[in-house]
Amino acid sequence: MSTLYLVATPIGNLGDITLRALEVLRSVDVIAAEDTRKTSILLRHYDIHKPLLAFYEHNEERAGRQIEALLKQGKSVALVTSAGTPGISDPGYTLVQRAIQAGIPVTMIPGPAAFVMALVLSGLPVHSFTFRGFPPRKAGRRRRFLEADRHLPYTLIYYESPYRLTDLLRDALEVFGDRPAALANELTKMFEKVYRGTLSSLLETIAQEKLRGEYVLVVAGASGEQEAAHQEGATWAEPPSAAVDEPDREAEED
Repeated sequence: MSTLYLVATPIGNLGDITLRALEVLRSVDVIAAEDTRKTSILLRHYDIHKPLLAFYEHNEERAGRQIEALLKQGKSVALVTSAGTPGISDPGYTLVQRAIQAGIPVTMIPGPAAFVMALVLSGLPVHSFTFRGFPPRKAGRRRRFLEADRHLPYTLIYYESPYRLTDLLRDALEVFGDRPAALANELTKMFEKVYRGTLSSLLETIAQEKLRGEYVLVVAGASGEQEAAHQEGATWAEPPSAAVDEPDREAEED
């Protein structure tokens, strides 16, 4: 029976793939991949040989139609991204919608997600949180994006590339005040790092670092005391825009 499988893959350490993920990747007819080169490395490592079909942000509509056609022919398809869980700041949502509307079975093989690992390691509250993905690239839109989160009491989680990390931390400090925060990088890899402190101390820390790879920023939610202190010292801040900017789908390639 044709099924669309969403398969989570390692975010760094290839040993983190699950036995069930390997079983599915070996059994499907086609593997749809965000980056066929990176997925080929994973498949070779586990001696898996399957046809690959490129499915990424800029060909989602065309490739989505192709995958739907394969599924309707009775083929089974696994969707993987470059790393982590399909649909989480990576392609996947539109394909799930397409399959559901076509009445095609969809299931998921769970596994790694960088934001979950960063949250747990941050030392910040984990009982209630908001994952926001990649902020907009441009300064004005990024600032409005953060303003929409300013009063939320939940722990906030953002992805960012090394190219805009400093700008994000500066904007977060201005919008949120100097809240407790953590910054995770190279998760599950040999040089895994988790910096903990405040937004200002994280800015000082990364000023001494050579930035590379994707980062996960975890910020404490708003408290009454923090909000009052920040309002007193930041009366210059513009009020949040009525229009909330959407998160970016993914960062630029390193």
